[in-house]
Amino acid sequence: MSSIIDYSQPLSAVLKESTKEAHQNIEHSEGAEALLRGELAREEYARFLIMLWYIYDAFERALDRHSTHPVLEPTYNPALLQRAPSLAADIAYLLHLPQSSWKVHRIHSELMANTPAALTEYVTRIQDLANSADPTPLLAHSYVRYLGDLSGGQTIRHTLAKAYALEDNKGLSFYSFKELHSSKTASLGEMKRIKDWFRRGMDAGAGANQAVKETVSEEAKTVFALNNGIFASMQPAAGIPSSKDLLGTIKGGSLSEQSFPLSTVISVLAAVCIAHFVLVVGGFMGEEGYAKLLAVEDWIAALWQAK
Repeated sequence: MSSIIDYSQPLSAVLKESTKEAHQNIEHSEGAEALLRGELAREEYARFLIMLWYIYDAFERALDRHSTHPVLEPTYNPALLQRAPSLAADIAYLLHLPQSSWKVHRIHSELMANTPAALTEYVTRIQDLANSADPTPLLAHSYVRYLGDLSGGQTIRHTLAKAYALEDNKGLSFYSFKELHSSKTASLGEMKRIKDWFRRGMDAGAGANQAVKETVSEEAKTVFALNNGIFASMQPAAGIPSSKDLLGTIKGGSLSEQSFPLSTVISVLAAVCIAHFVLVVGGFMGEEGYAKLLAVEDWIAALWQAK
C-alpha cells in the first residue's frame, strides 16, 4: 500500500519518500544486478552505454532548450553534470574506435536496426516533454539520472574496472565528475556536496508549489519504470550466481541438487556476514570506508573464485 506523501515538504524530501518502492524495484531487476556484479559481456555493456547515450543526448538537449525555466534553472549546470560526451568517449574506447566513429560499429548498427521498445519509449517521453508547454517534469529525469550517477554509479565504476580490465579511468569517464567549483576530479566527499547542491536547487525550483512537487514526483516514478525497461532489455552473461540464486537454493531445501555446493554457499554467506560486521562495528565512513568496502569486496570475490 502506498504511503501518503506530505507535499508540504521540500521537493527533495518528497522525491525520496515517493520513489522508495520504485528505487527498490529497479535495484533488484536482473539487468541492474548483472551490471552491479560486472556480469555483462563487454559488448553487451557497450550496447548498454549506447542506449544511455541516446537517453542523455535527448534529455540534455531538452535541458539546454529550457535552461531558463524557473523550475529547471537552479539545477542546470552542463559543465558539471553533462554526461553525453563522457558516454561517447567511453563507448569509443570500449569499441576501439575514434570518438567520432563509434556509430559505424556493428553493435550500434544492430541496435539501430532492432531498437528496443524500451529505448524508443524513453527517448520519445523526453522529446514529448521538451516539446510540451510545461517542461517541468524534465527535473525528474535529472533527479533520477544524475543523482544515481553520483551515488550508485561510483560502486558500479569499481566493479566495471575489474570486470573489463579498465585502467586510468579509460572507458569509465561516465562515472567521473568535476568538483563543484573547480575543474579537478571530484572525490566521494565532493560528490556528496554536488548532490546536496542539486537537492537545494530542486527545492528552490519547486518552492512551495504543491502542483510542481506532485508533477515531478509522478514523473520520477515514470523515469524509474523507463529505466527498468532498459535493464529488462539487457542480456546478462552466464556467471556467478546472484544473491537470489543463493537464497533460493537455501530456501528450497535441496542444496545437494543445486549447482552450488553447500560449502560454497555457506562460505560466501559467512563472508558477507563477516564483512557487514567489520564495516558496521569498525564505523568506517566516507572515502576511507569506501576503500575498505572495496577491499572486502575483493576478498569475497577471491573466496568465491577459490571454490
